[in-house]
Amino acid sequence: MHVERFGFGGTPVVLLHGFGTSAFLWRHVAPMLAVRQMTAYAVDLFGYGESDRPFDADFGVRAQADYLDRALTALQLPTVTVVGLDIGAIVAMTLATVRRDRVAKLVLIGAPPLGDIQGPAIRELQRDTAKHALRLSRGLFGASSLLTPFLEESVDAPRHMPAVLIGRYLAPYLGRDGANHLLALAGALEEEELEELSPPGIRQETLVVRGTRDRWCTKAIAENLADQLPSGRYETVDEVGHLVPEEAPEVLAELVWRFVHGGSAARERSPDAARNFGGRS
Repeated sequence: MHVERFGFGGTPVVLLHGFGTSAFLWRHVAPMLAVRQMTAYAVDLFGYGESDRPFDADFGVRAQADYLDRALTALQLPTVTVVGLDIGAIVAMTLATVRRDRVAKLVLIGAPPLGDIQGPAIRELQRDTAKHALRLSRGLFGASSLLTPFLEESVDAPRHMPAVLIGRYLAPYLGRDGANHLLALAGALEEEELEELSPPGIRQETLVVRGTRDRWCTKAIAENLADQLPSGRYETVDEVGHLVPEEAPEVLAELVWRFVHGGSAARERSPDAARNFGGRS
């Protein structure tokens, strides 16, 4: 597994991306955490980004949690705060369930419901396979037909997902097998393997974050998750879509820092800001 470290010697925070992205997603947030005396580890989930992608590997959520657990052992990180976006949030919840001693706190951003972890966006991507069958089978850039609409809908403001940035996210899927691998990653997301994962059983203090323009993680989904978690709190980031680290890295870094350090800083803000922290929006 490919891991990028930002900072040294501070409180360890592990950053997990979601479907269609990679550790590159955290290129702004991770340095901001490092200057706040934290050590950020941006991870490429197995099969994504620069991590290995064996053709016969299991890329499901439970397997990803196991791979992450082994990576943390290799990094000599006994206990960490895990920040996960999208599918990364489900991987974080799984790790917090099967290895409670490993996870100190959780930050879940744009998490899909456990009963529908693929969600409408990934299902649409899979349906588009037939539409672009010829291009997928013959072109080196076949995955572009599938992933470009997905990425464009992940942000609220188009300027936050220009063509050059889409090209960077597409890089791991270049080549004739790229589209097939992308579809394999999507197909590995099965709800059945999460039947034993239950938010009420997650005891770690958890911050649930949602961009108010997120098309896939609705207000109801985020609120329901926060309400089910015994130690859950809910925070929104205004006027951004699903990829909060792309559109509001400064705000997200501040939220993570305050949360990891006990939320004491939140009580020192203005009355209006304090009401918004952990509120409903």
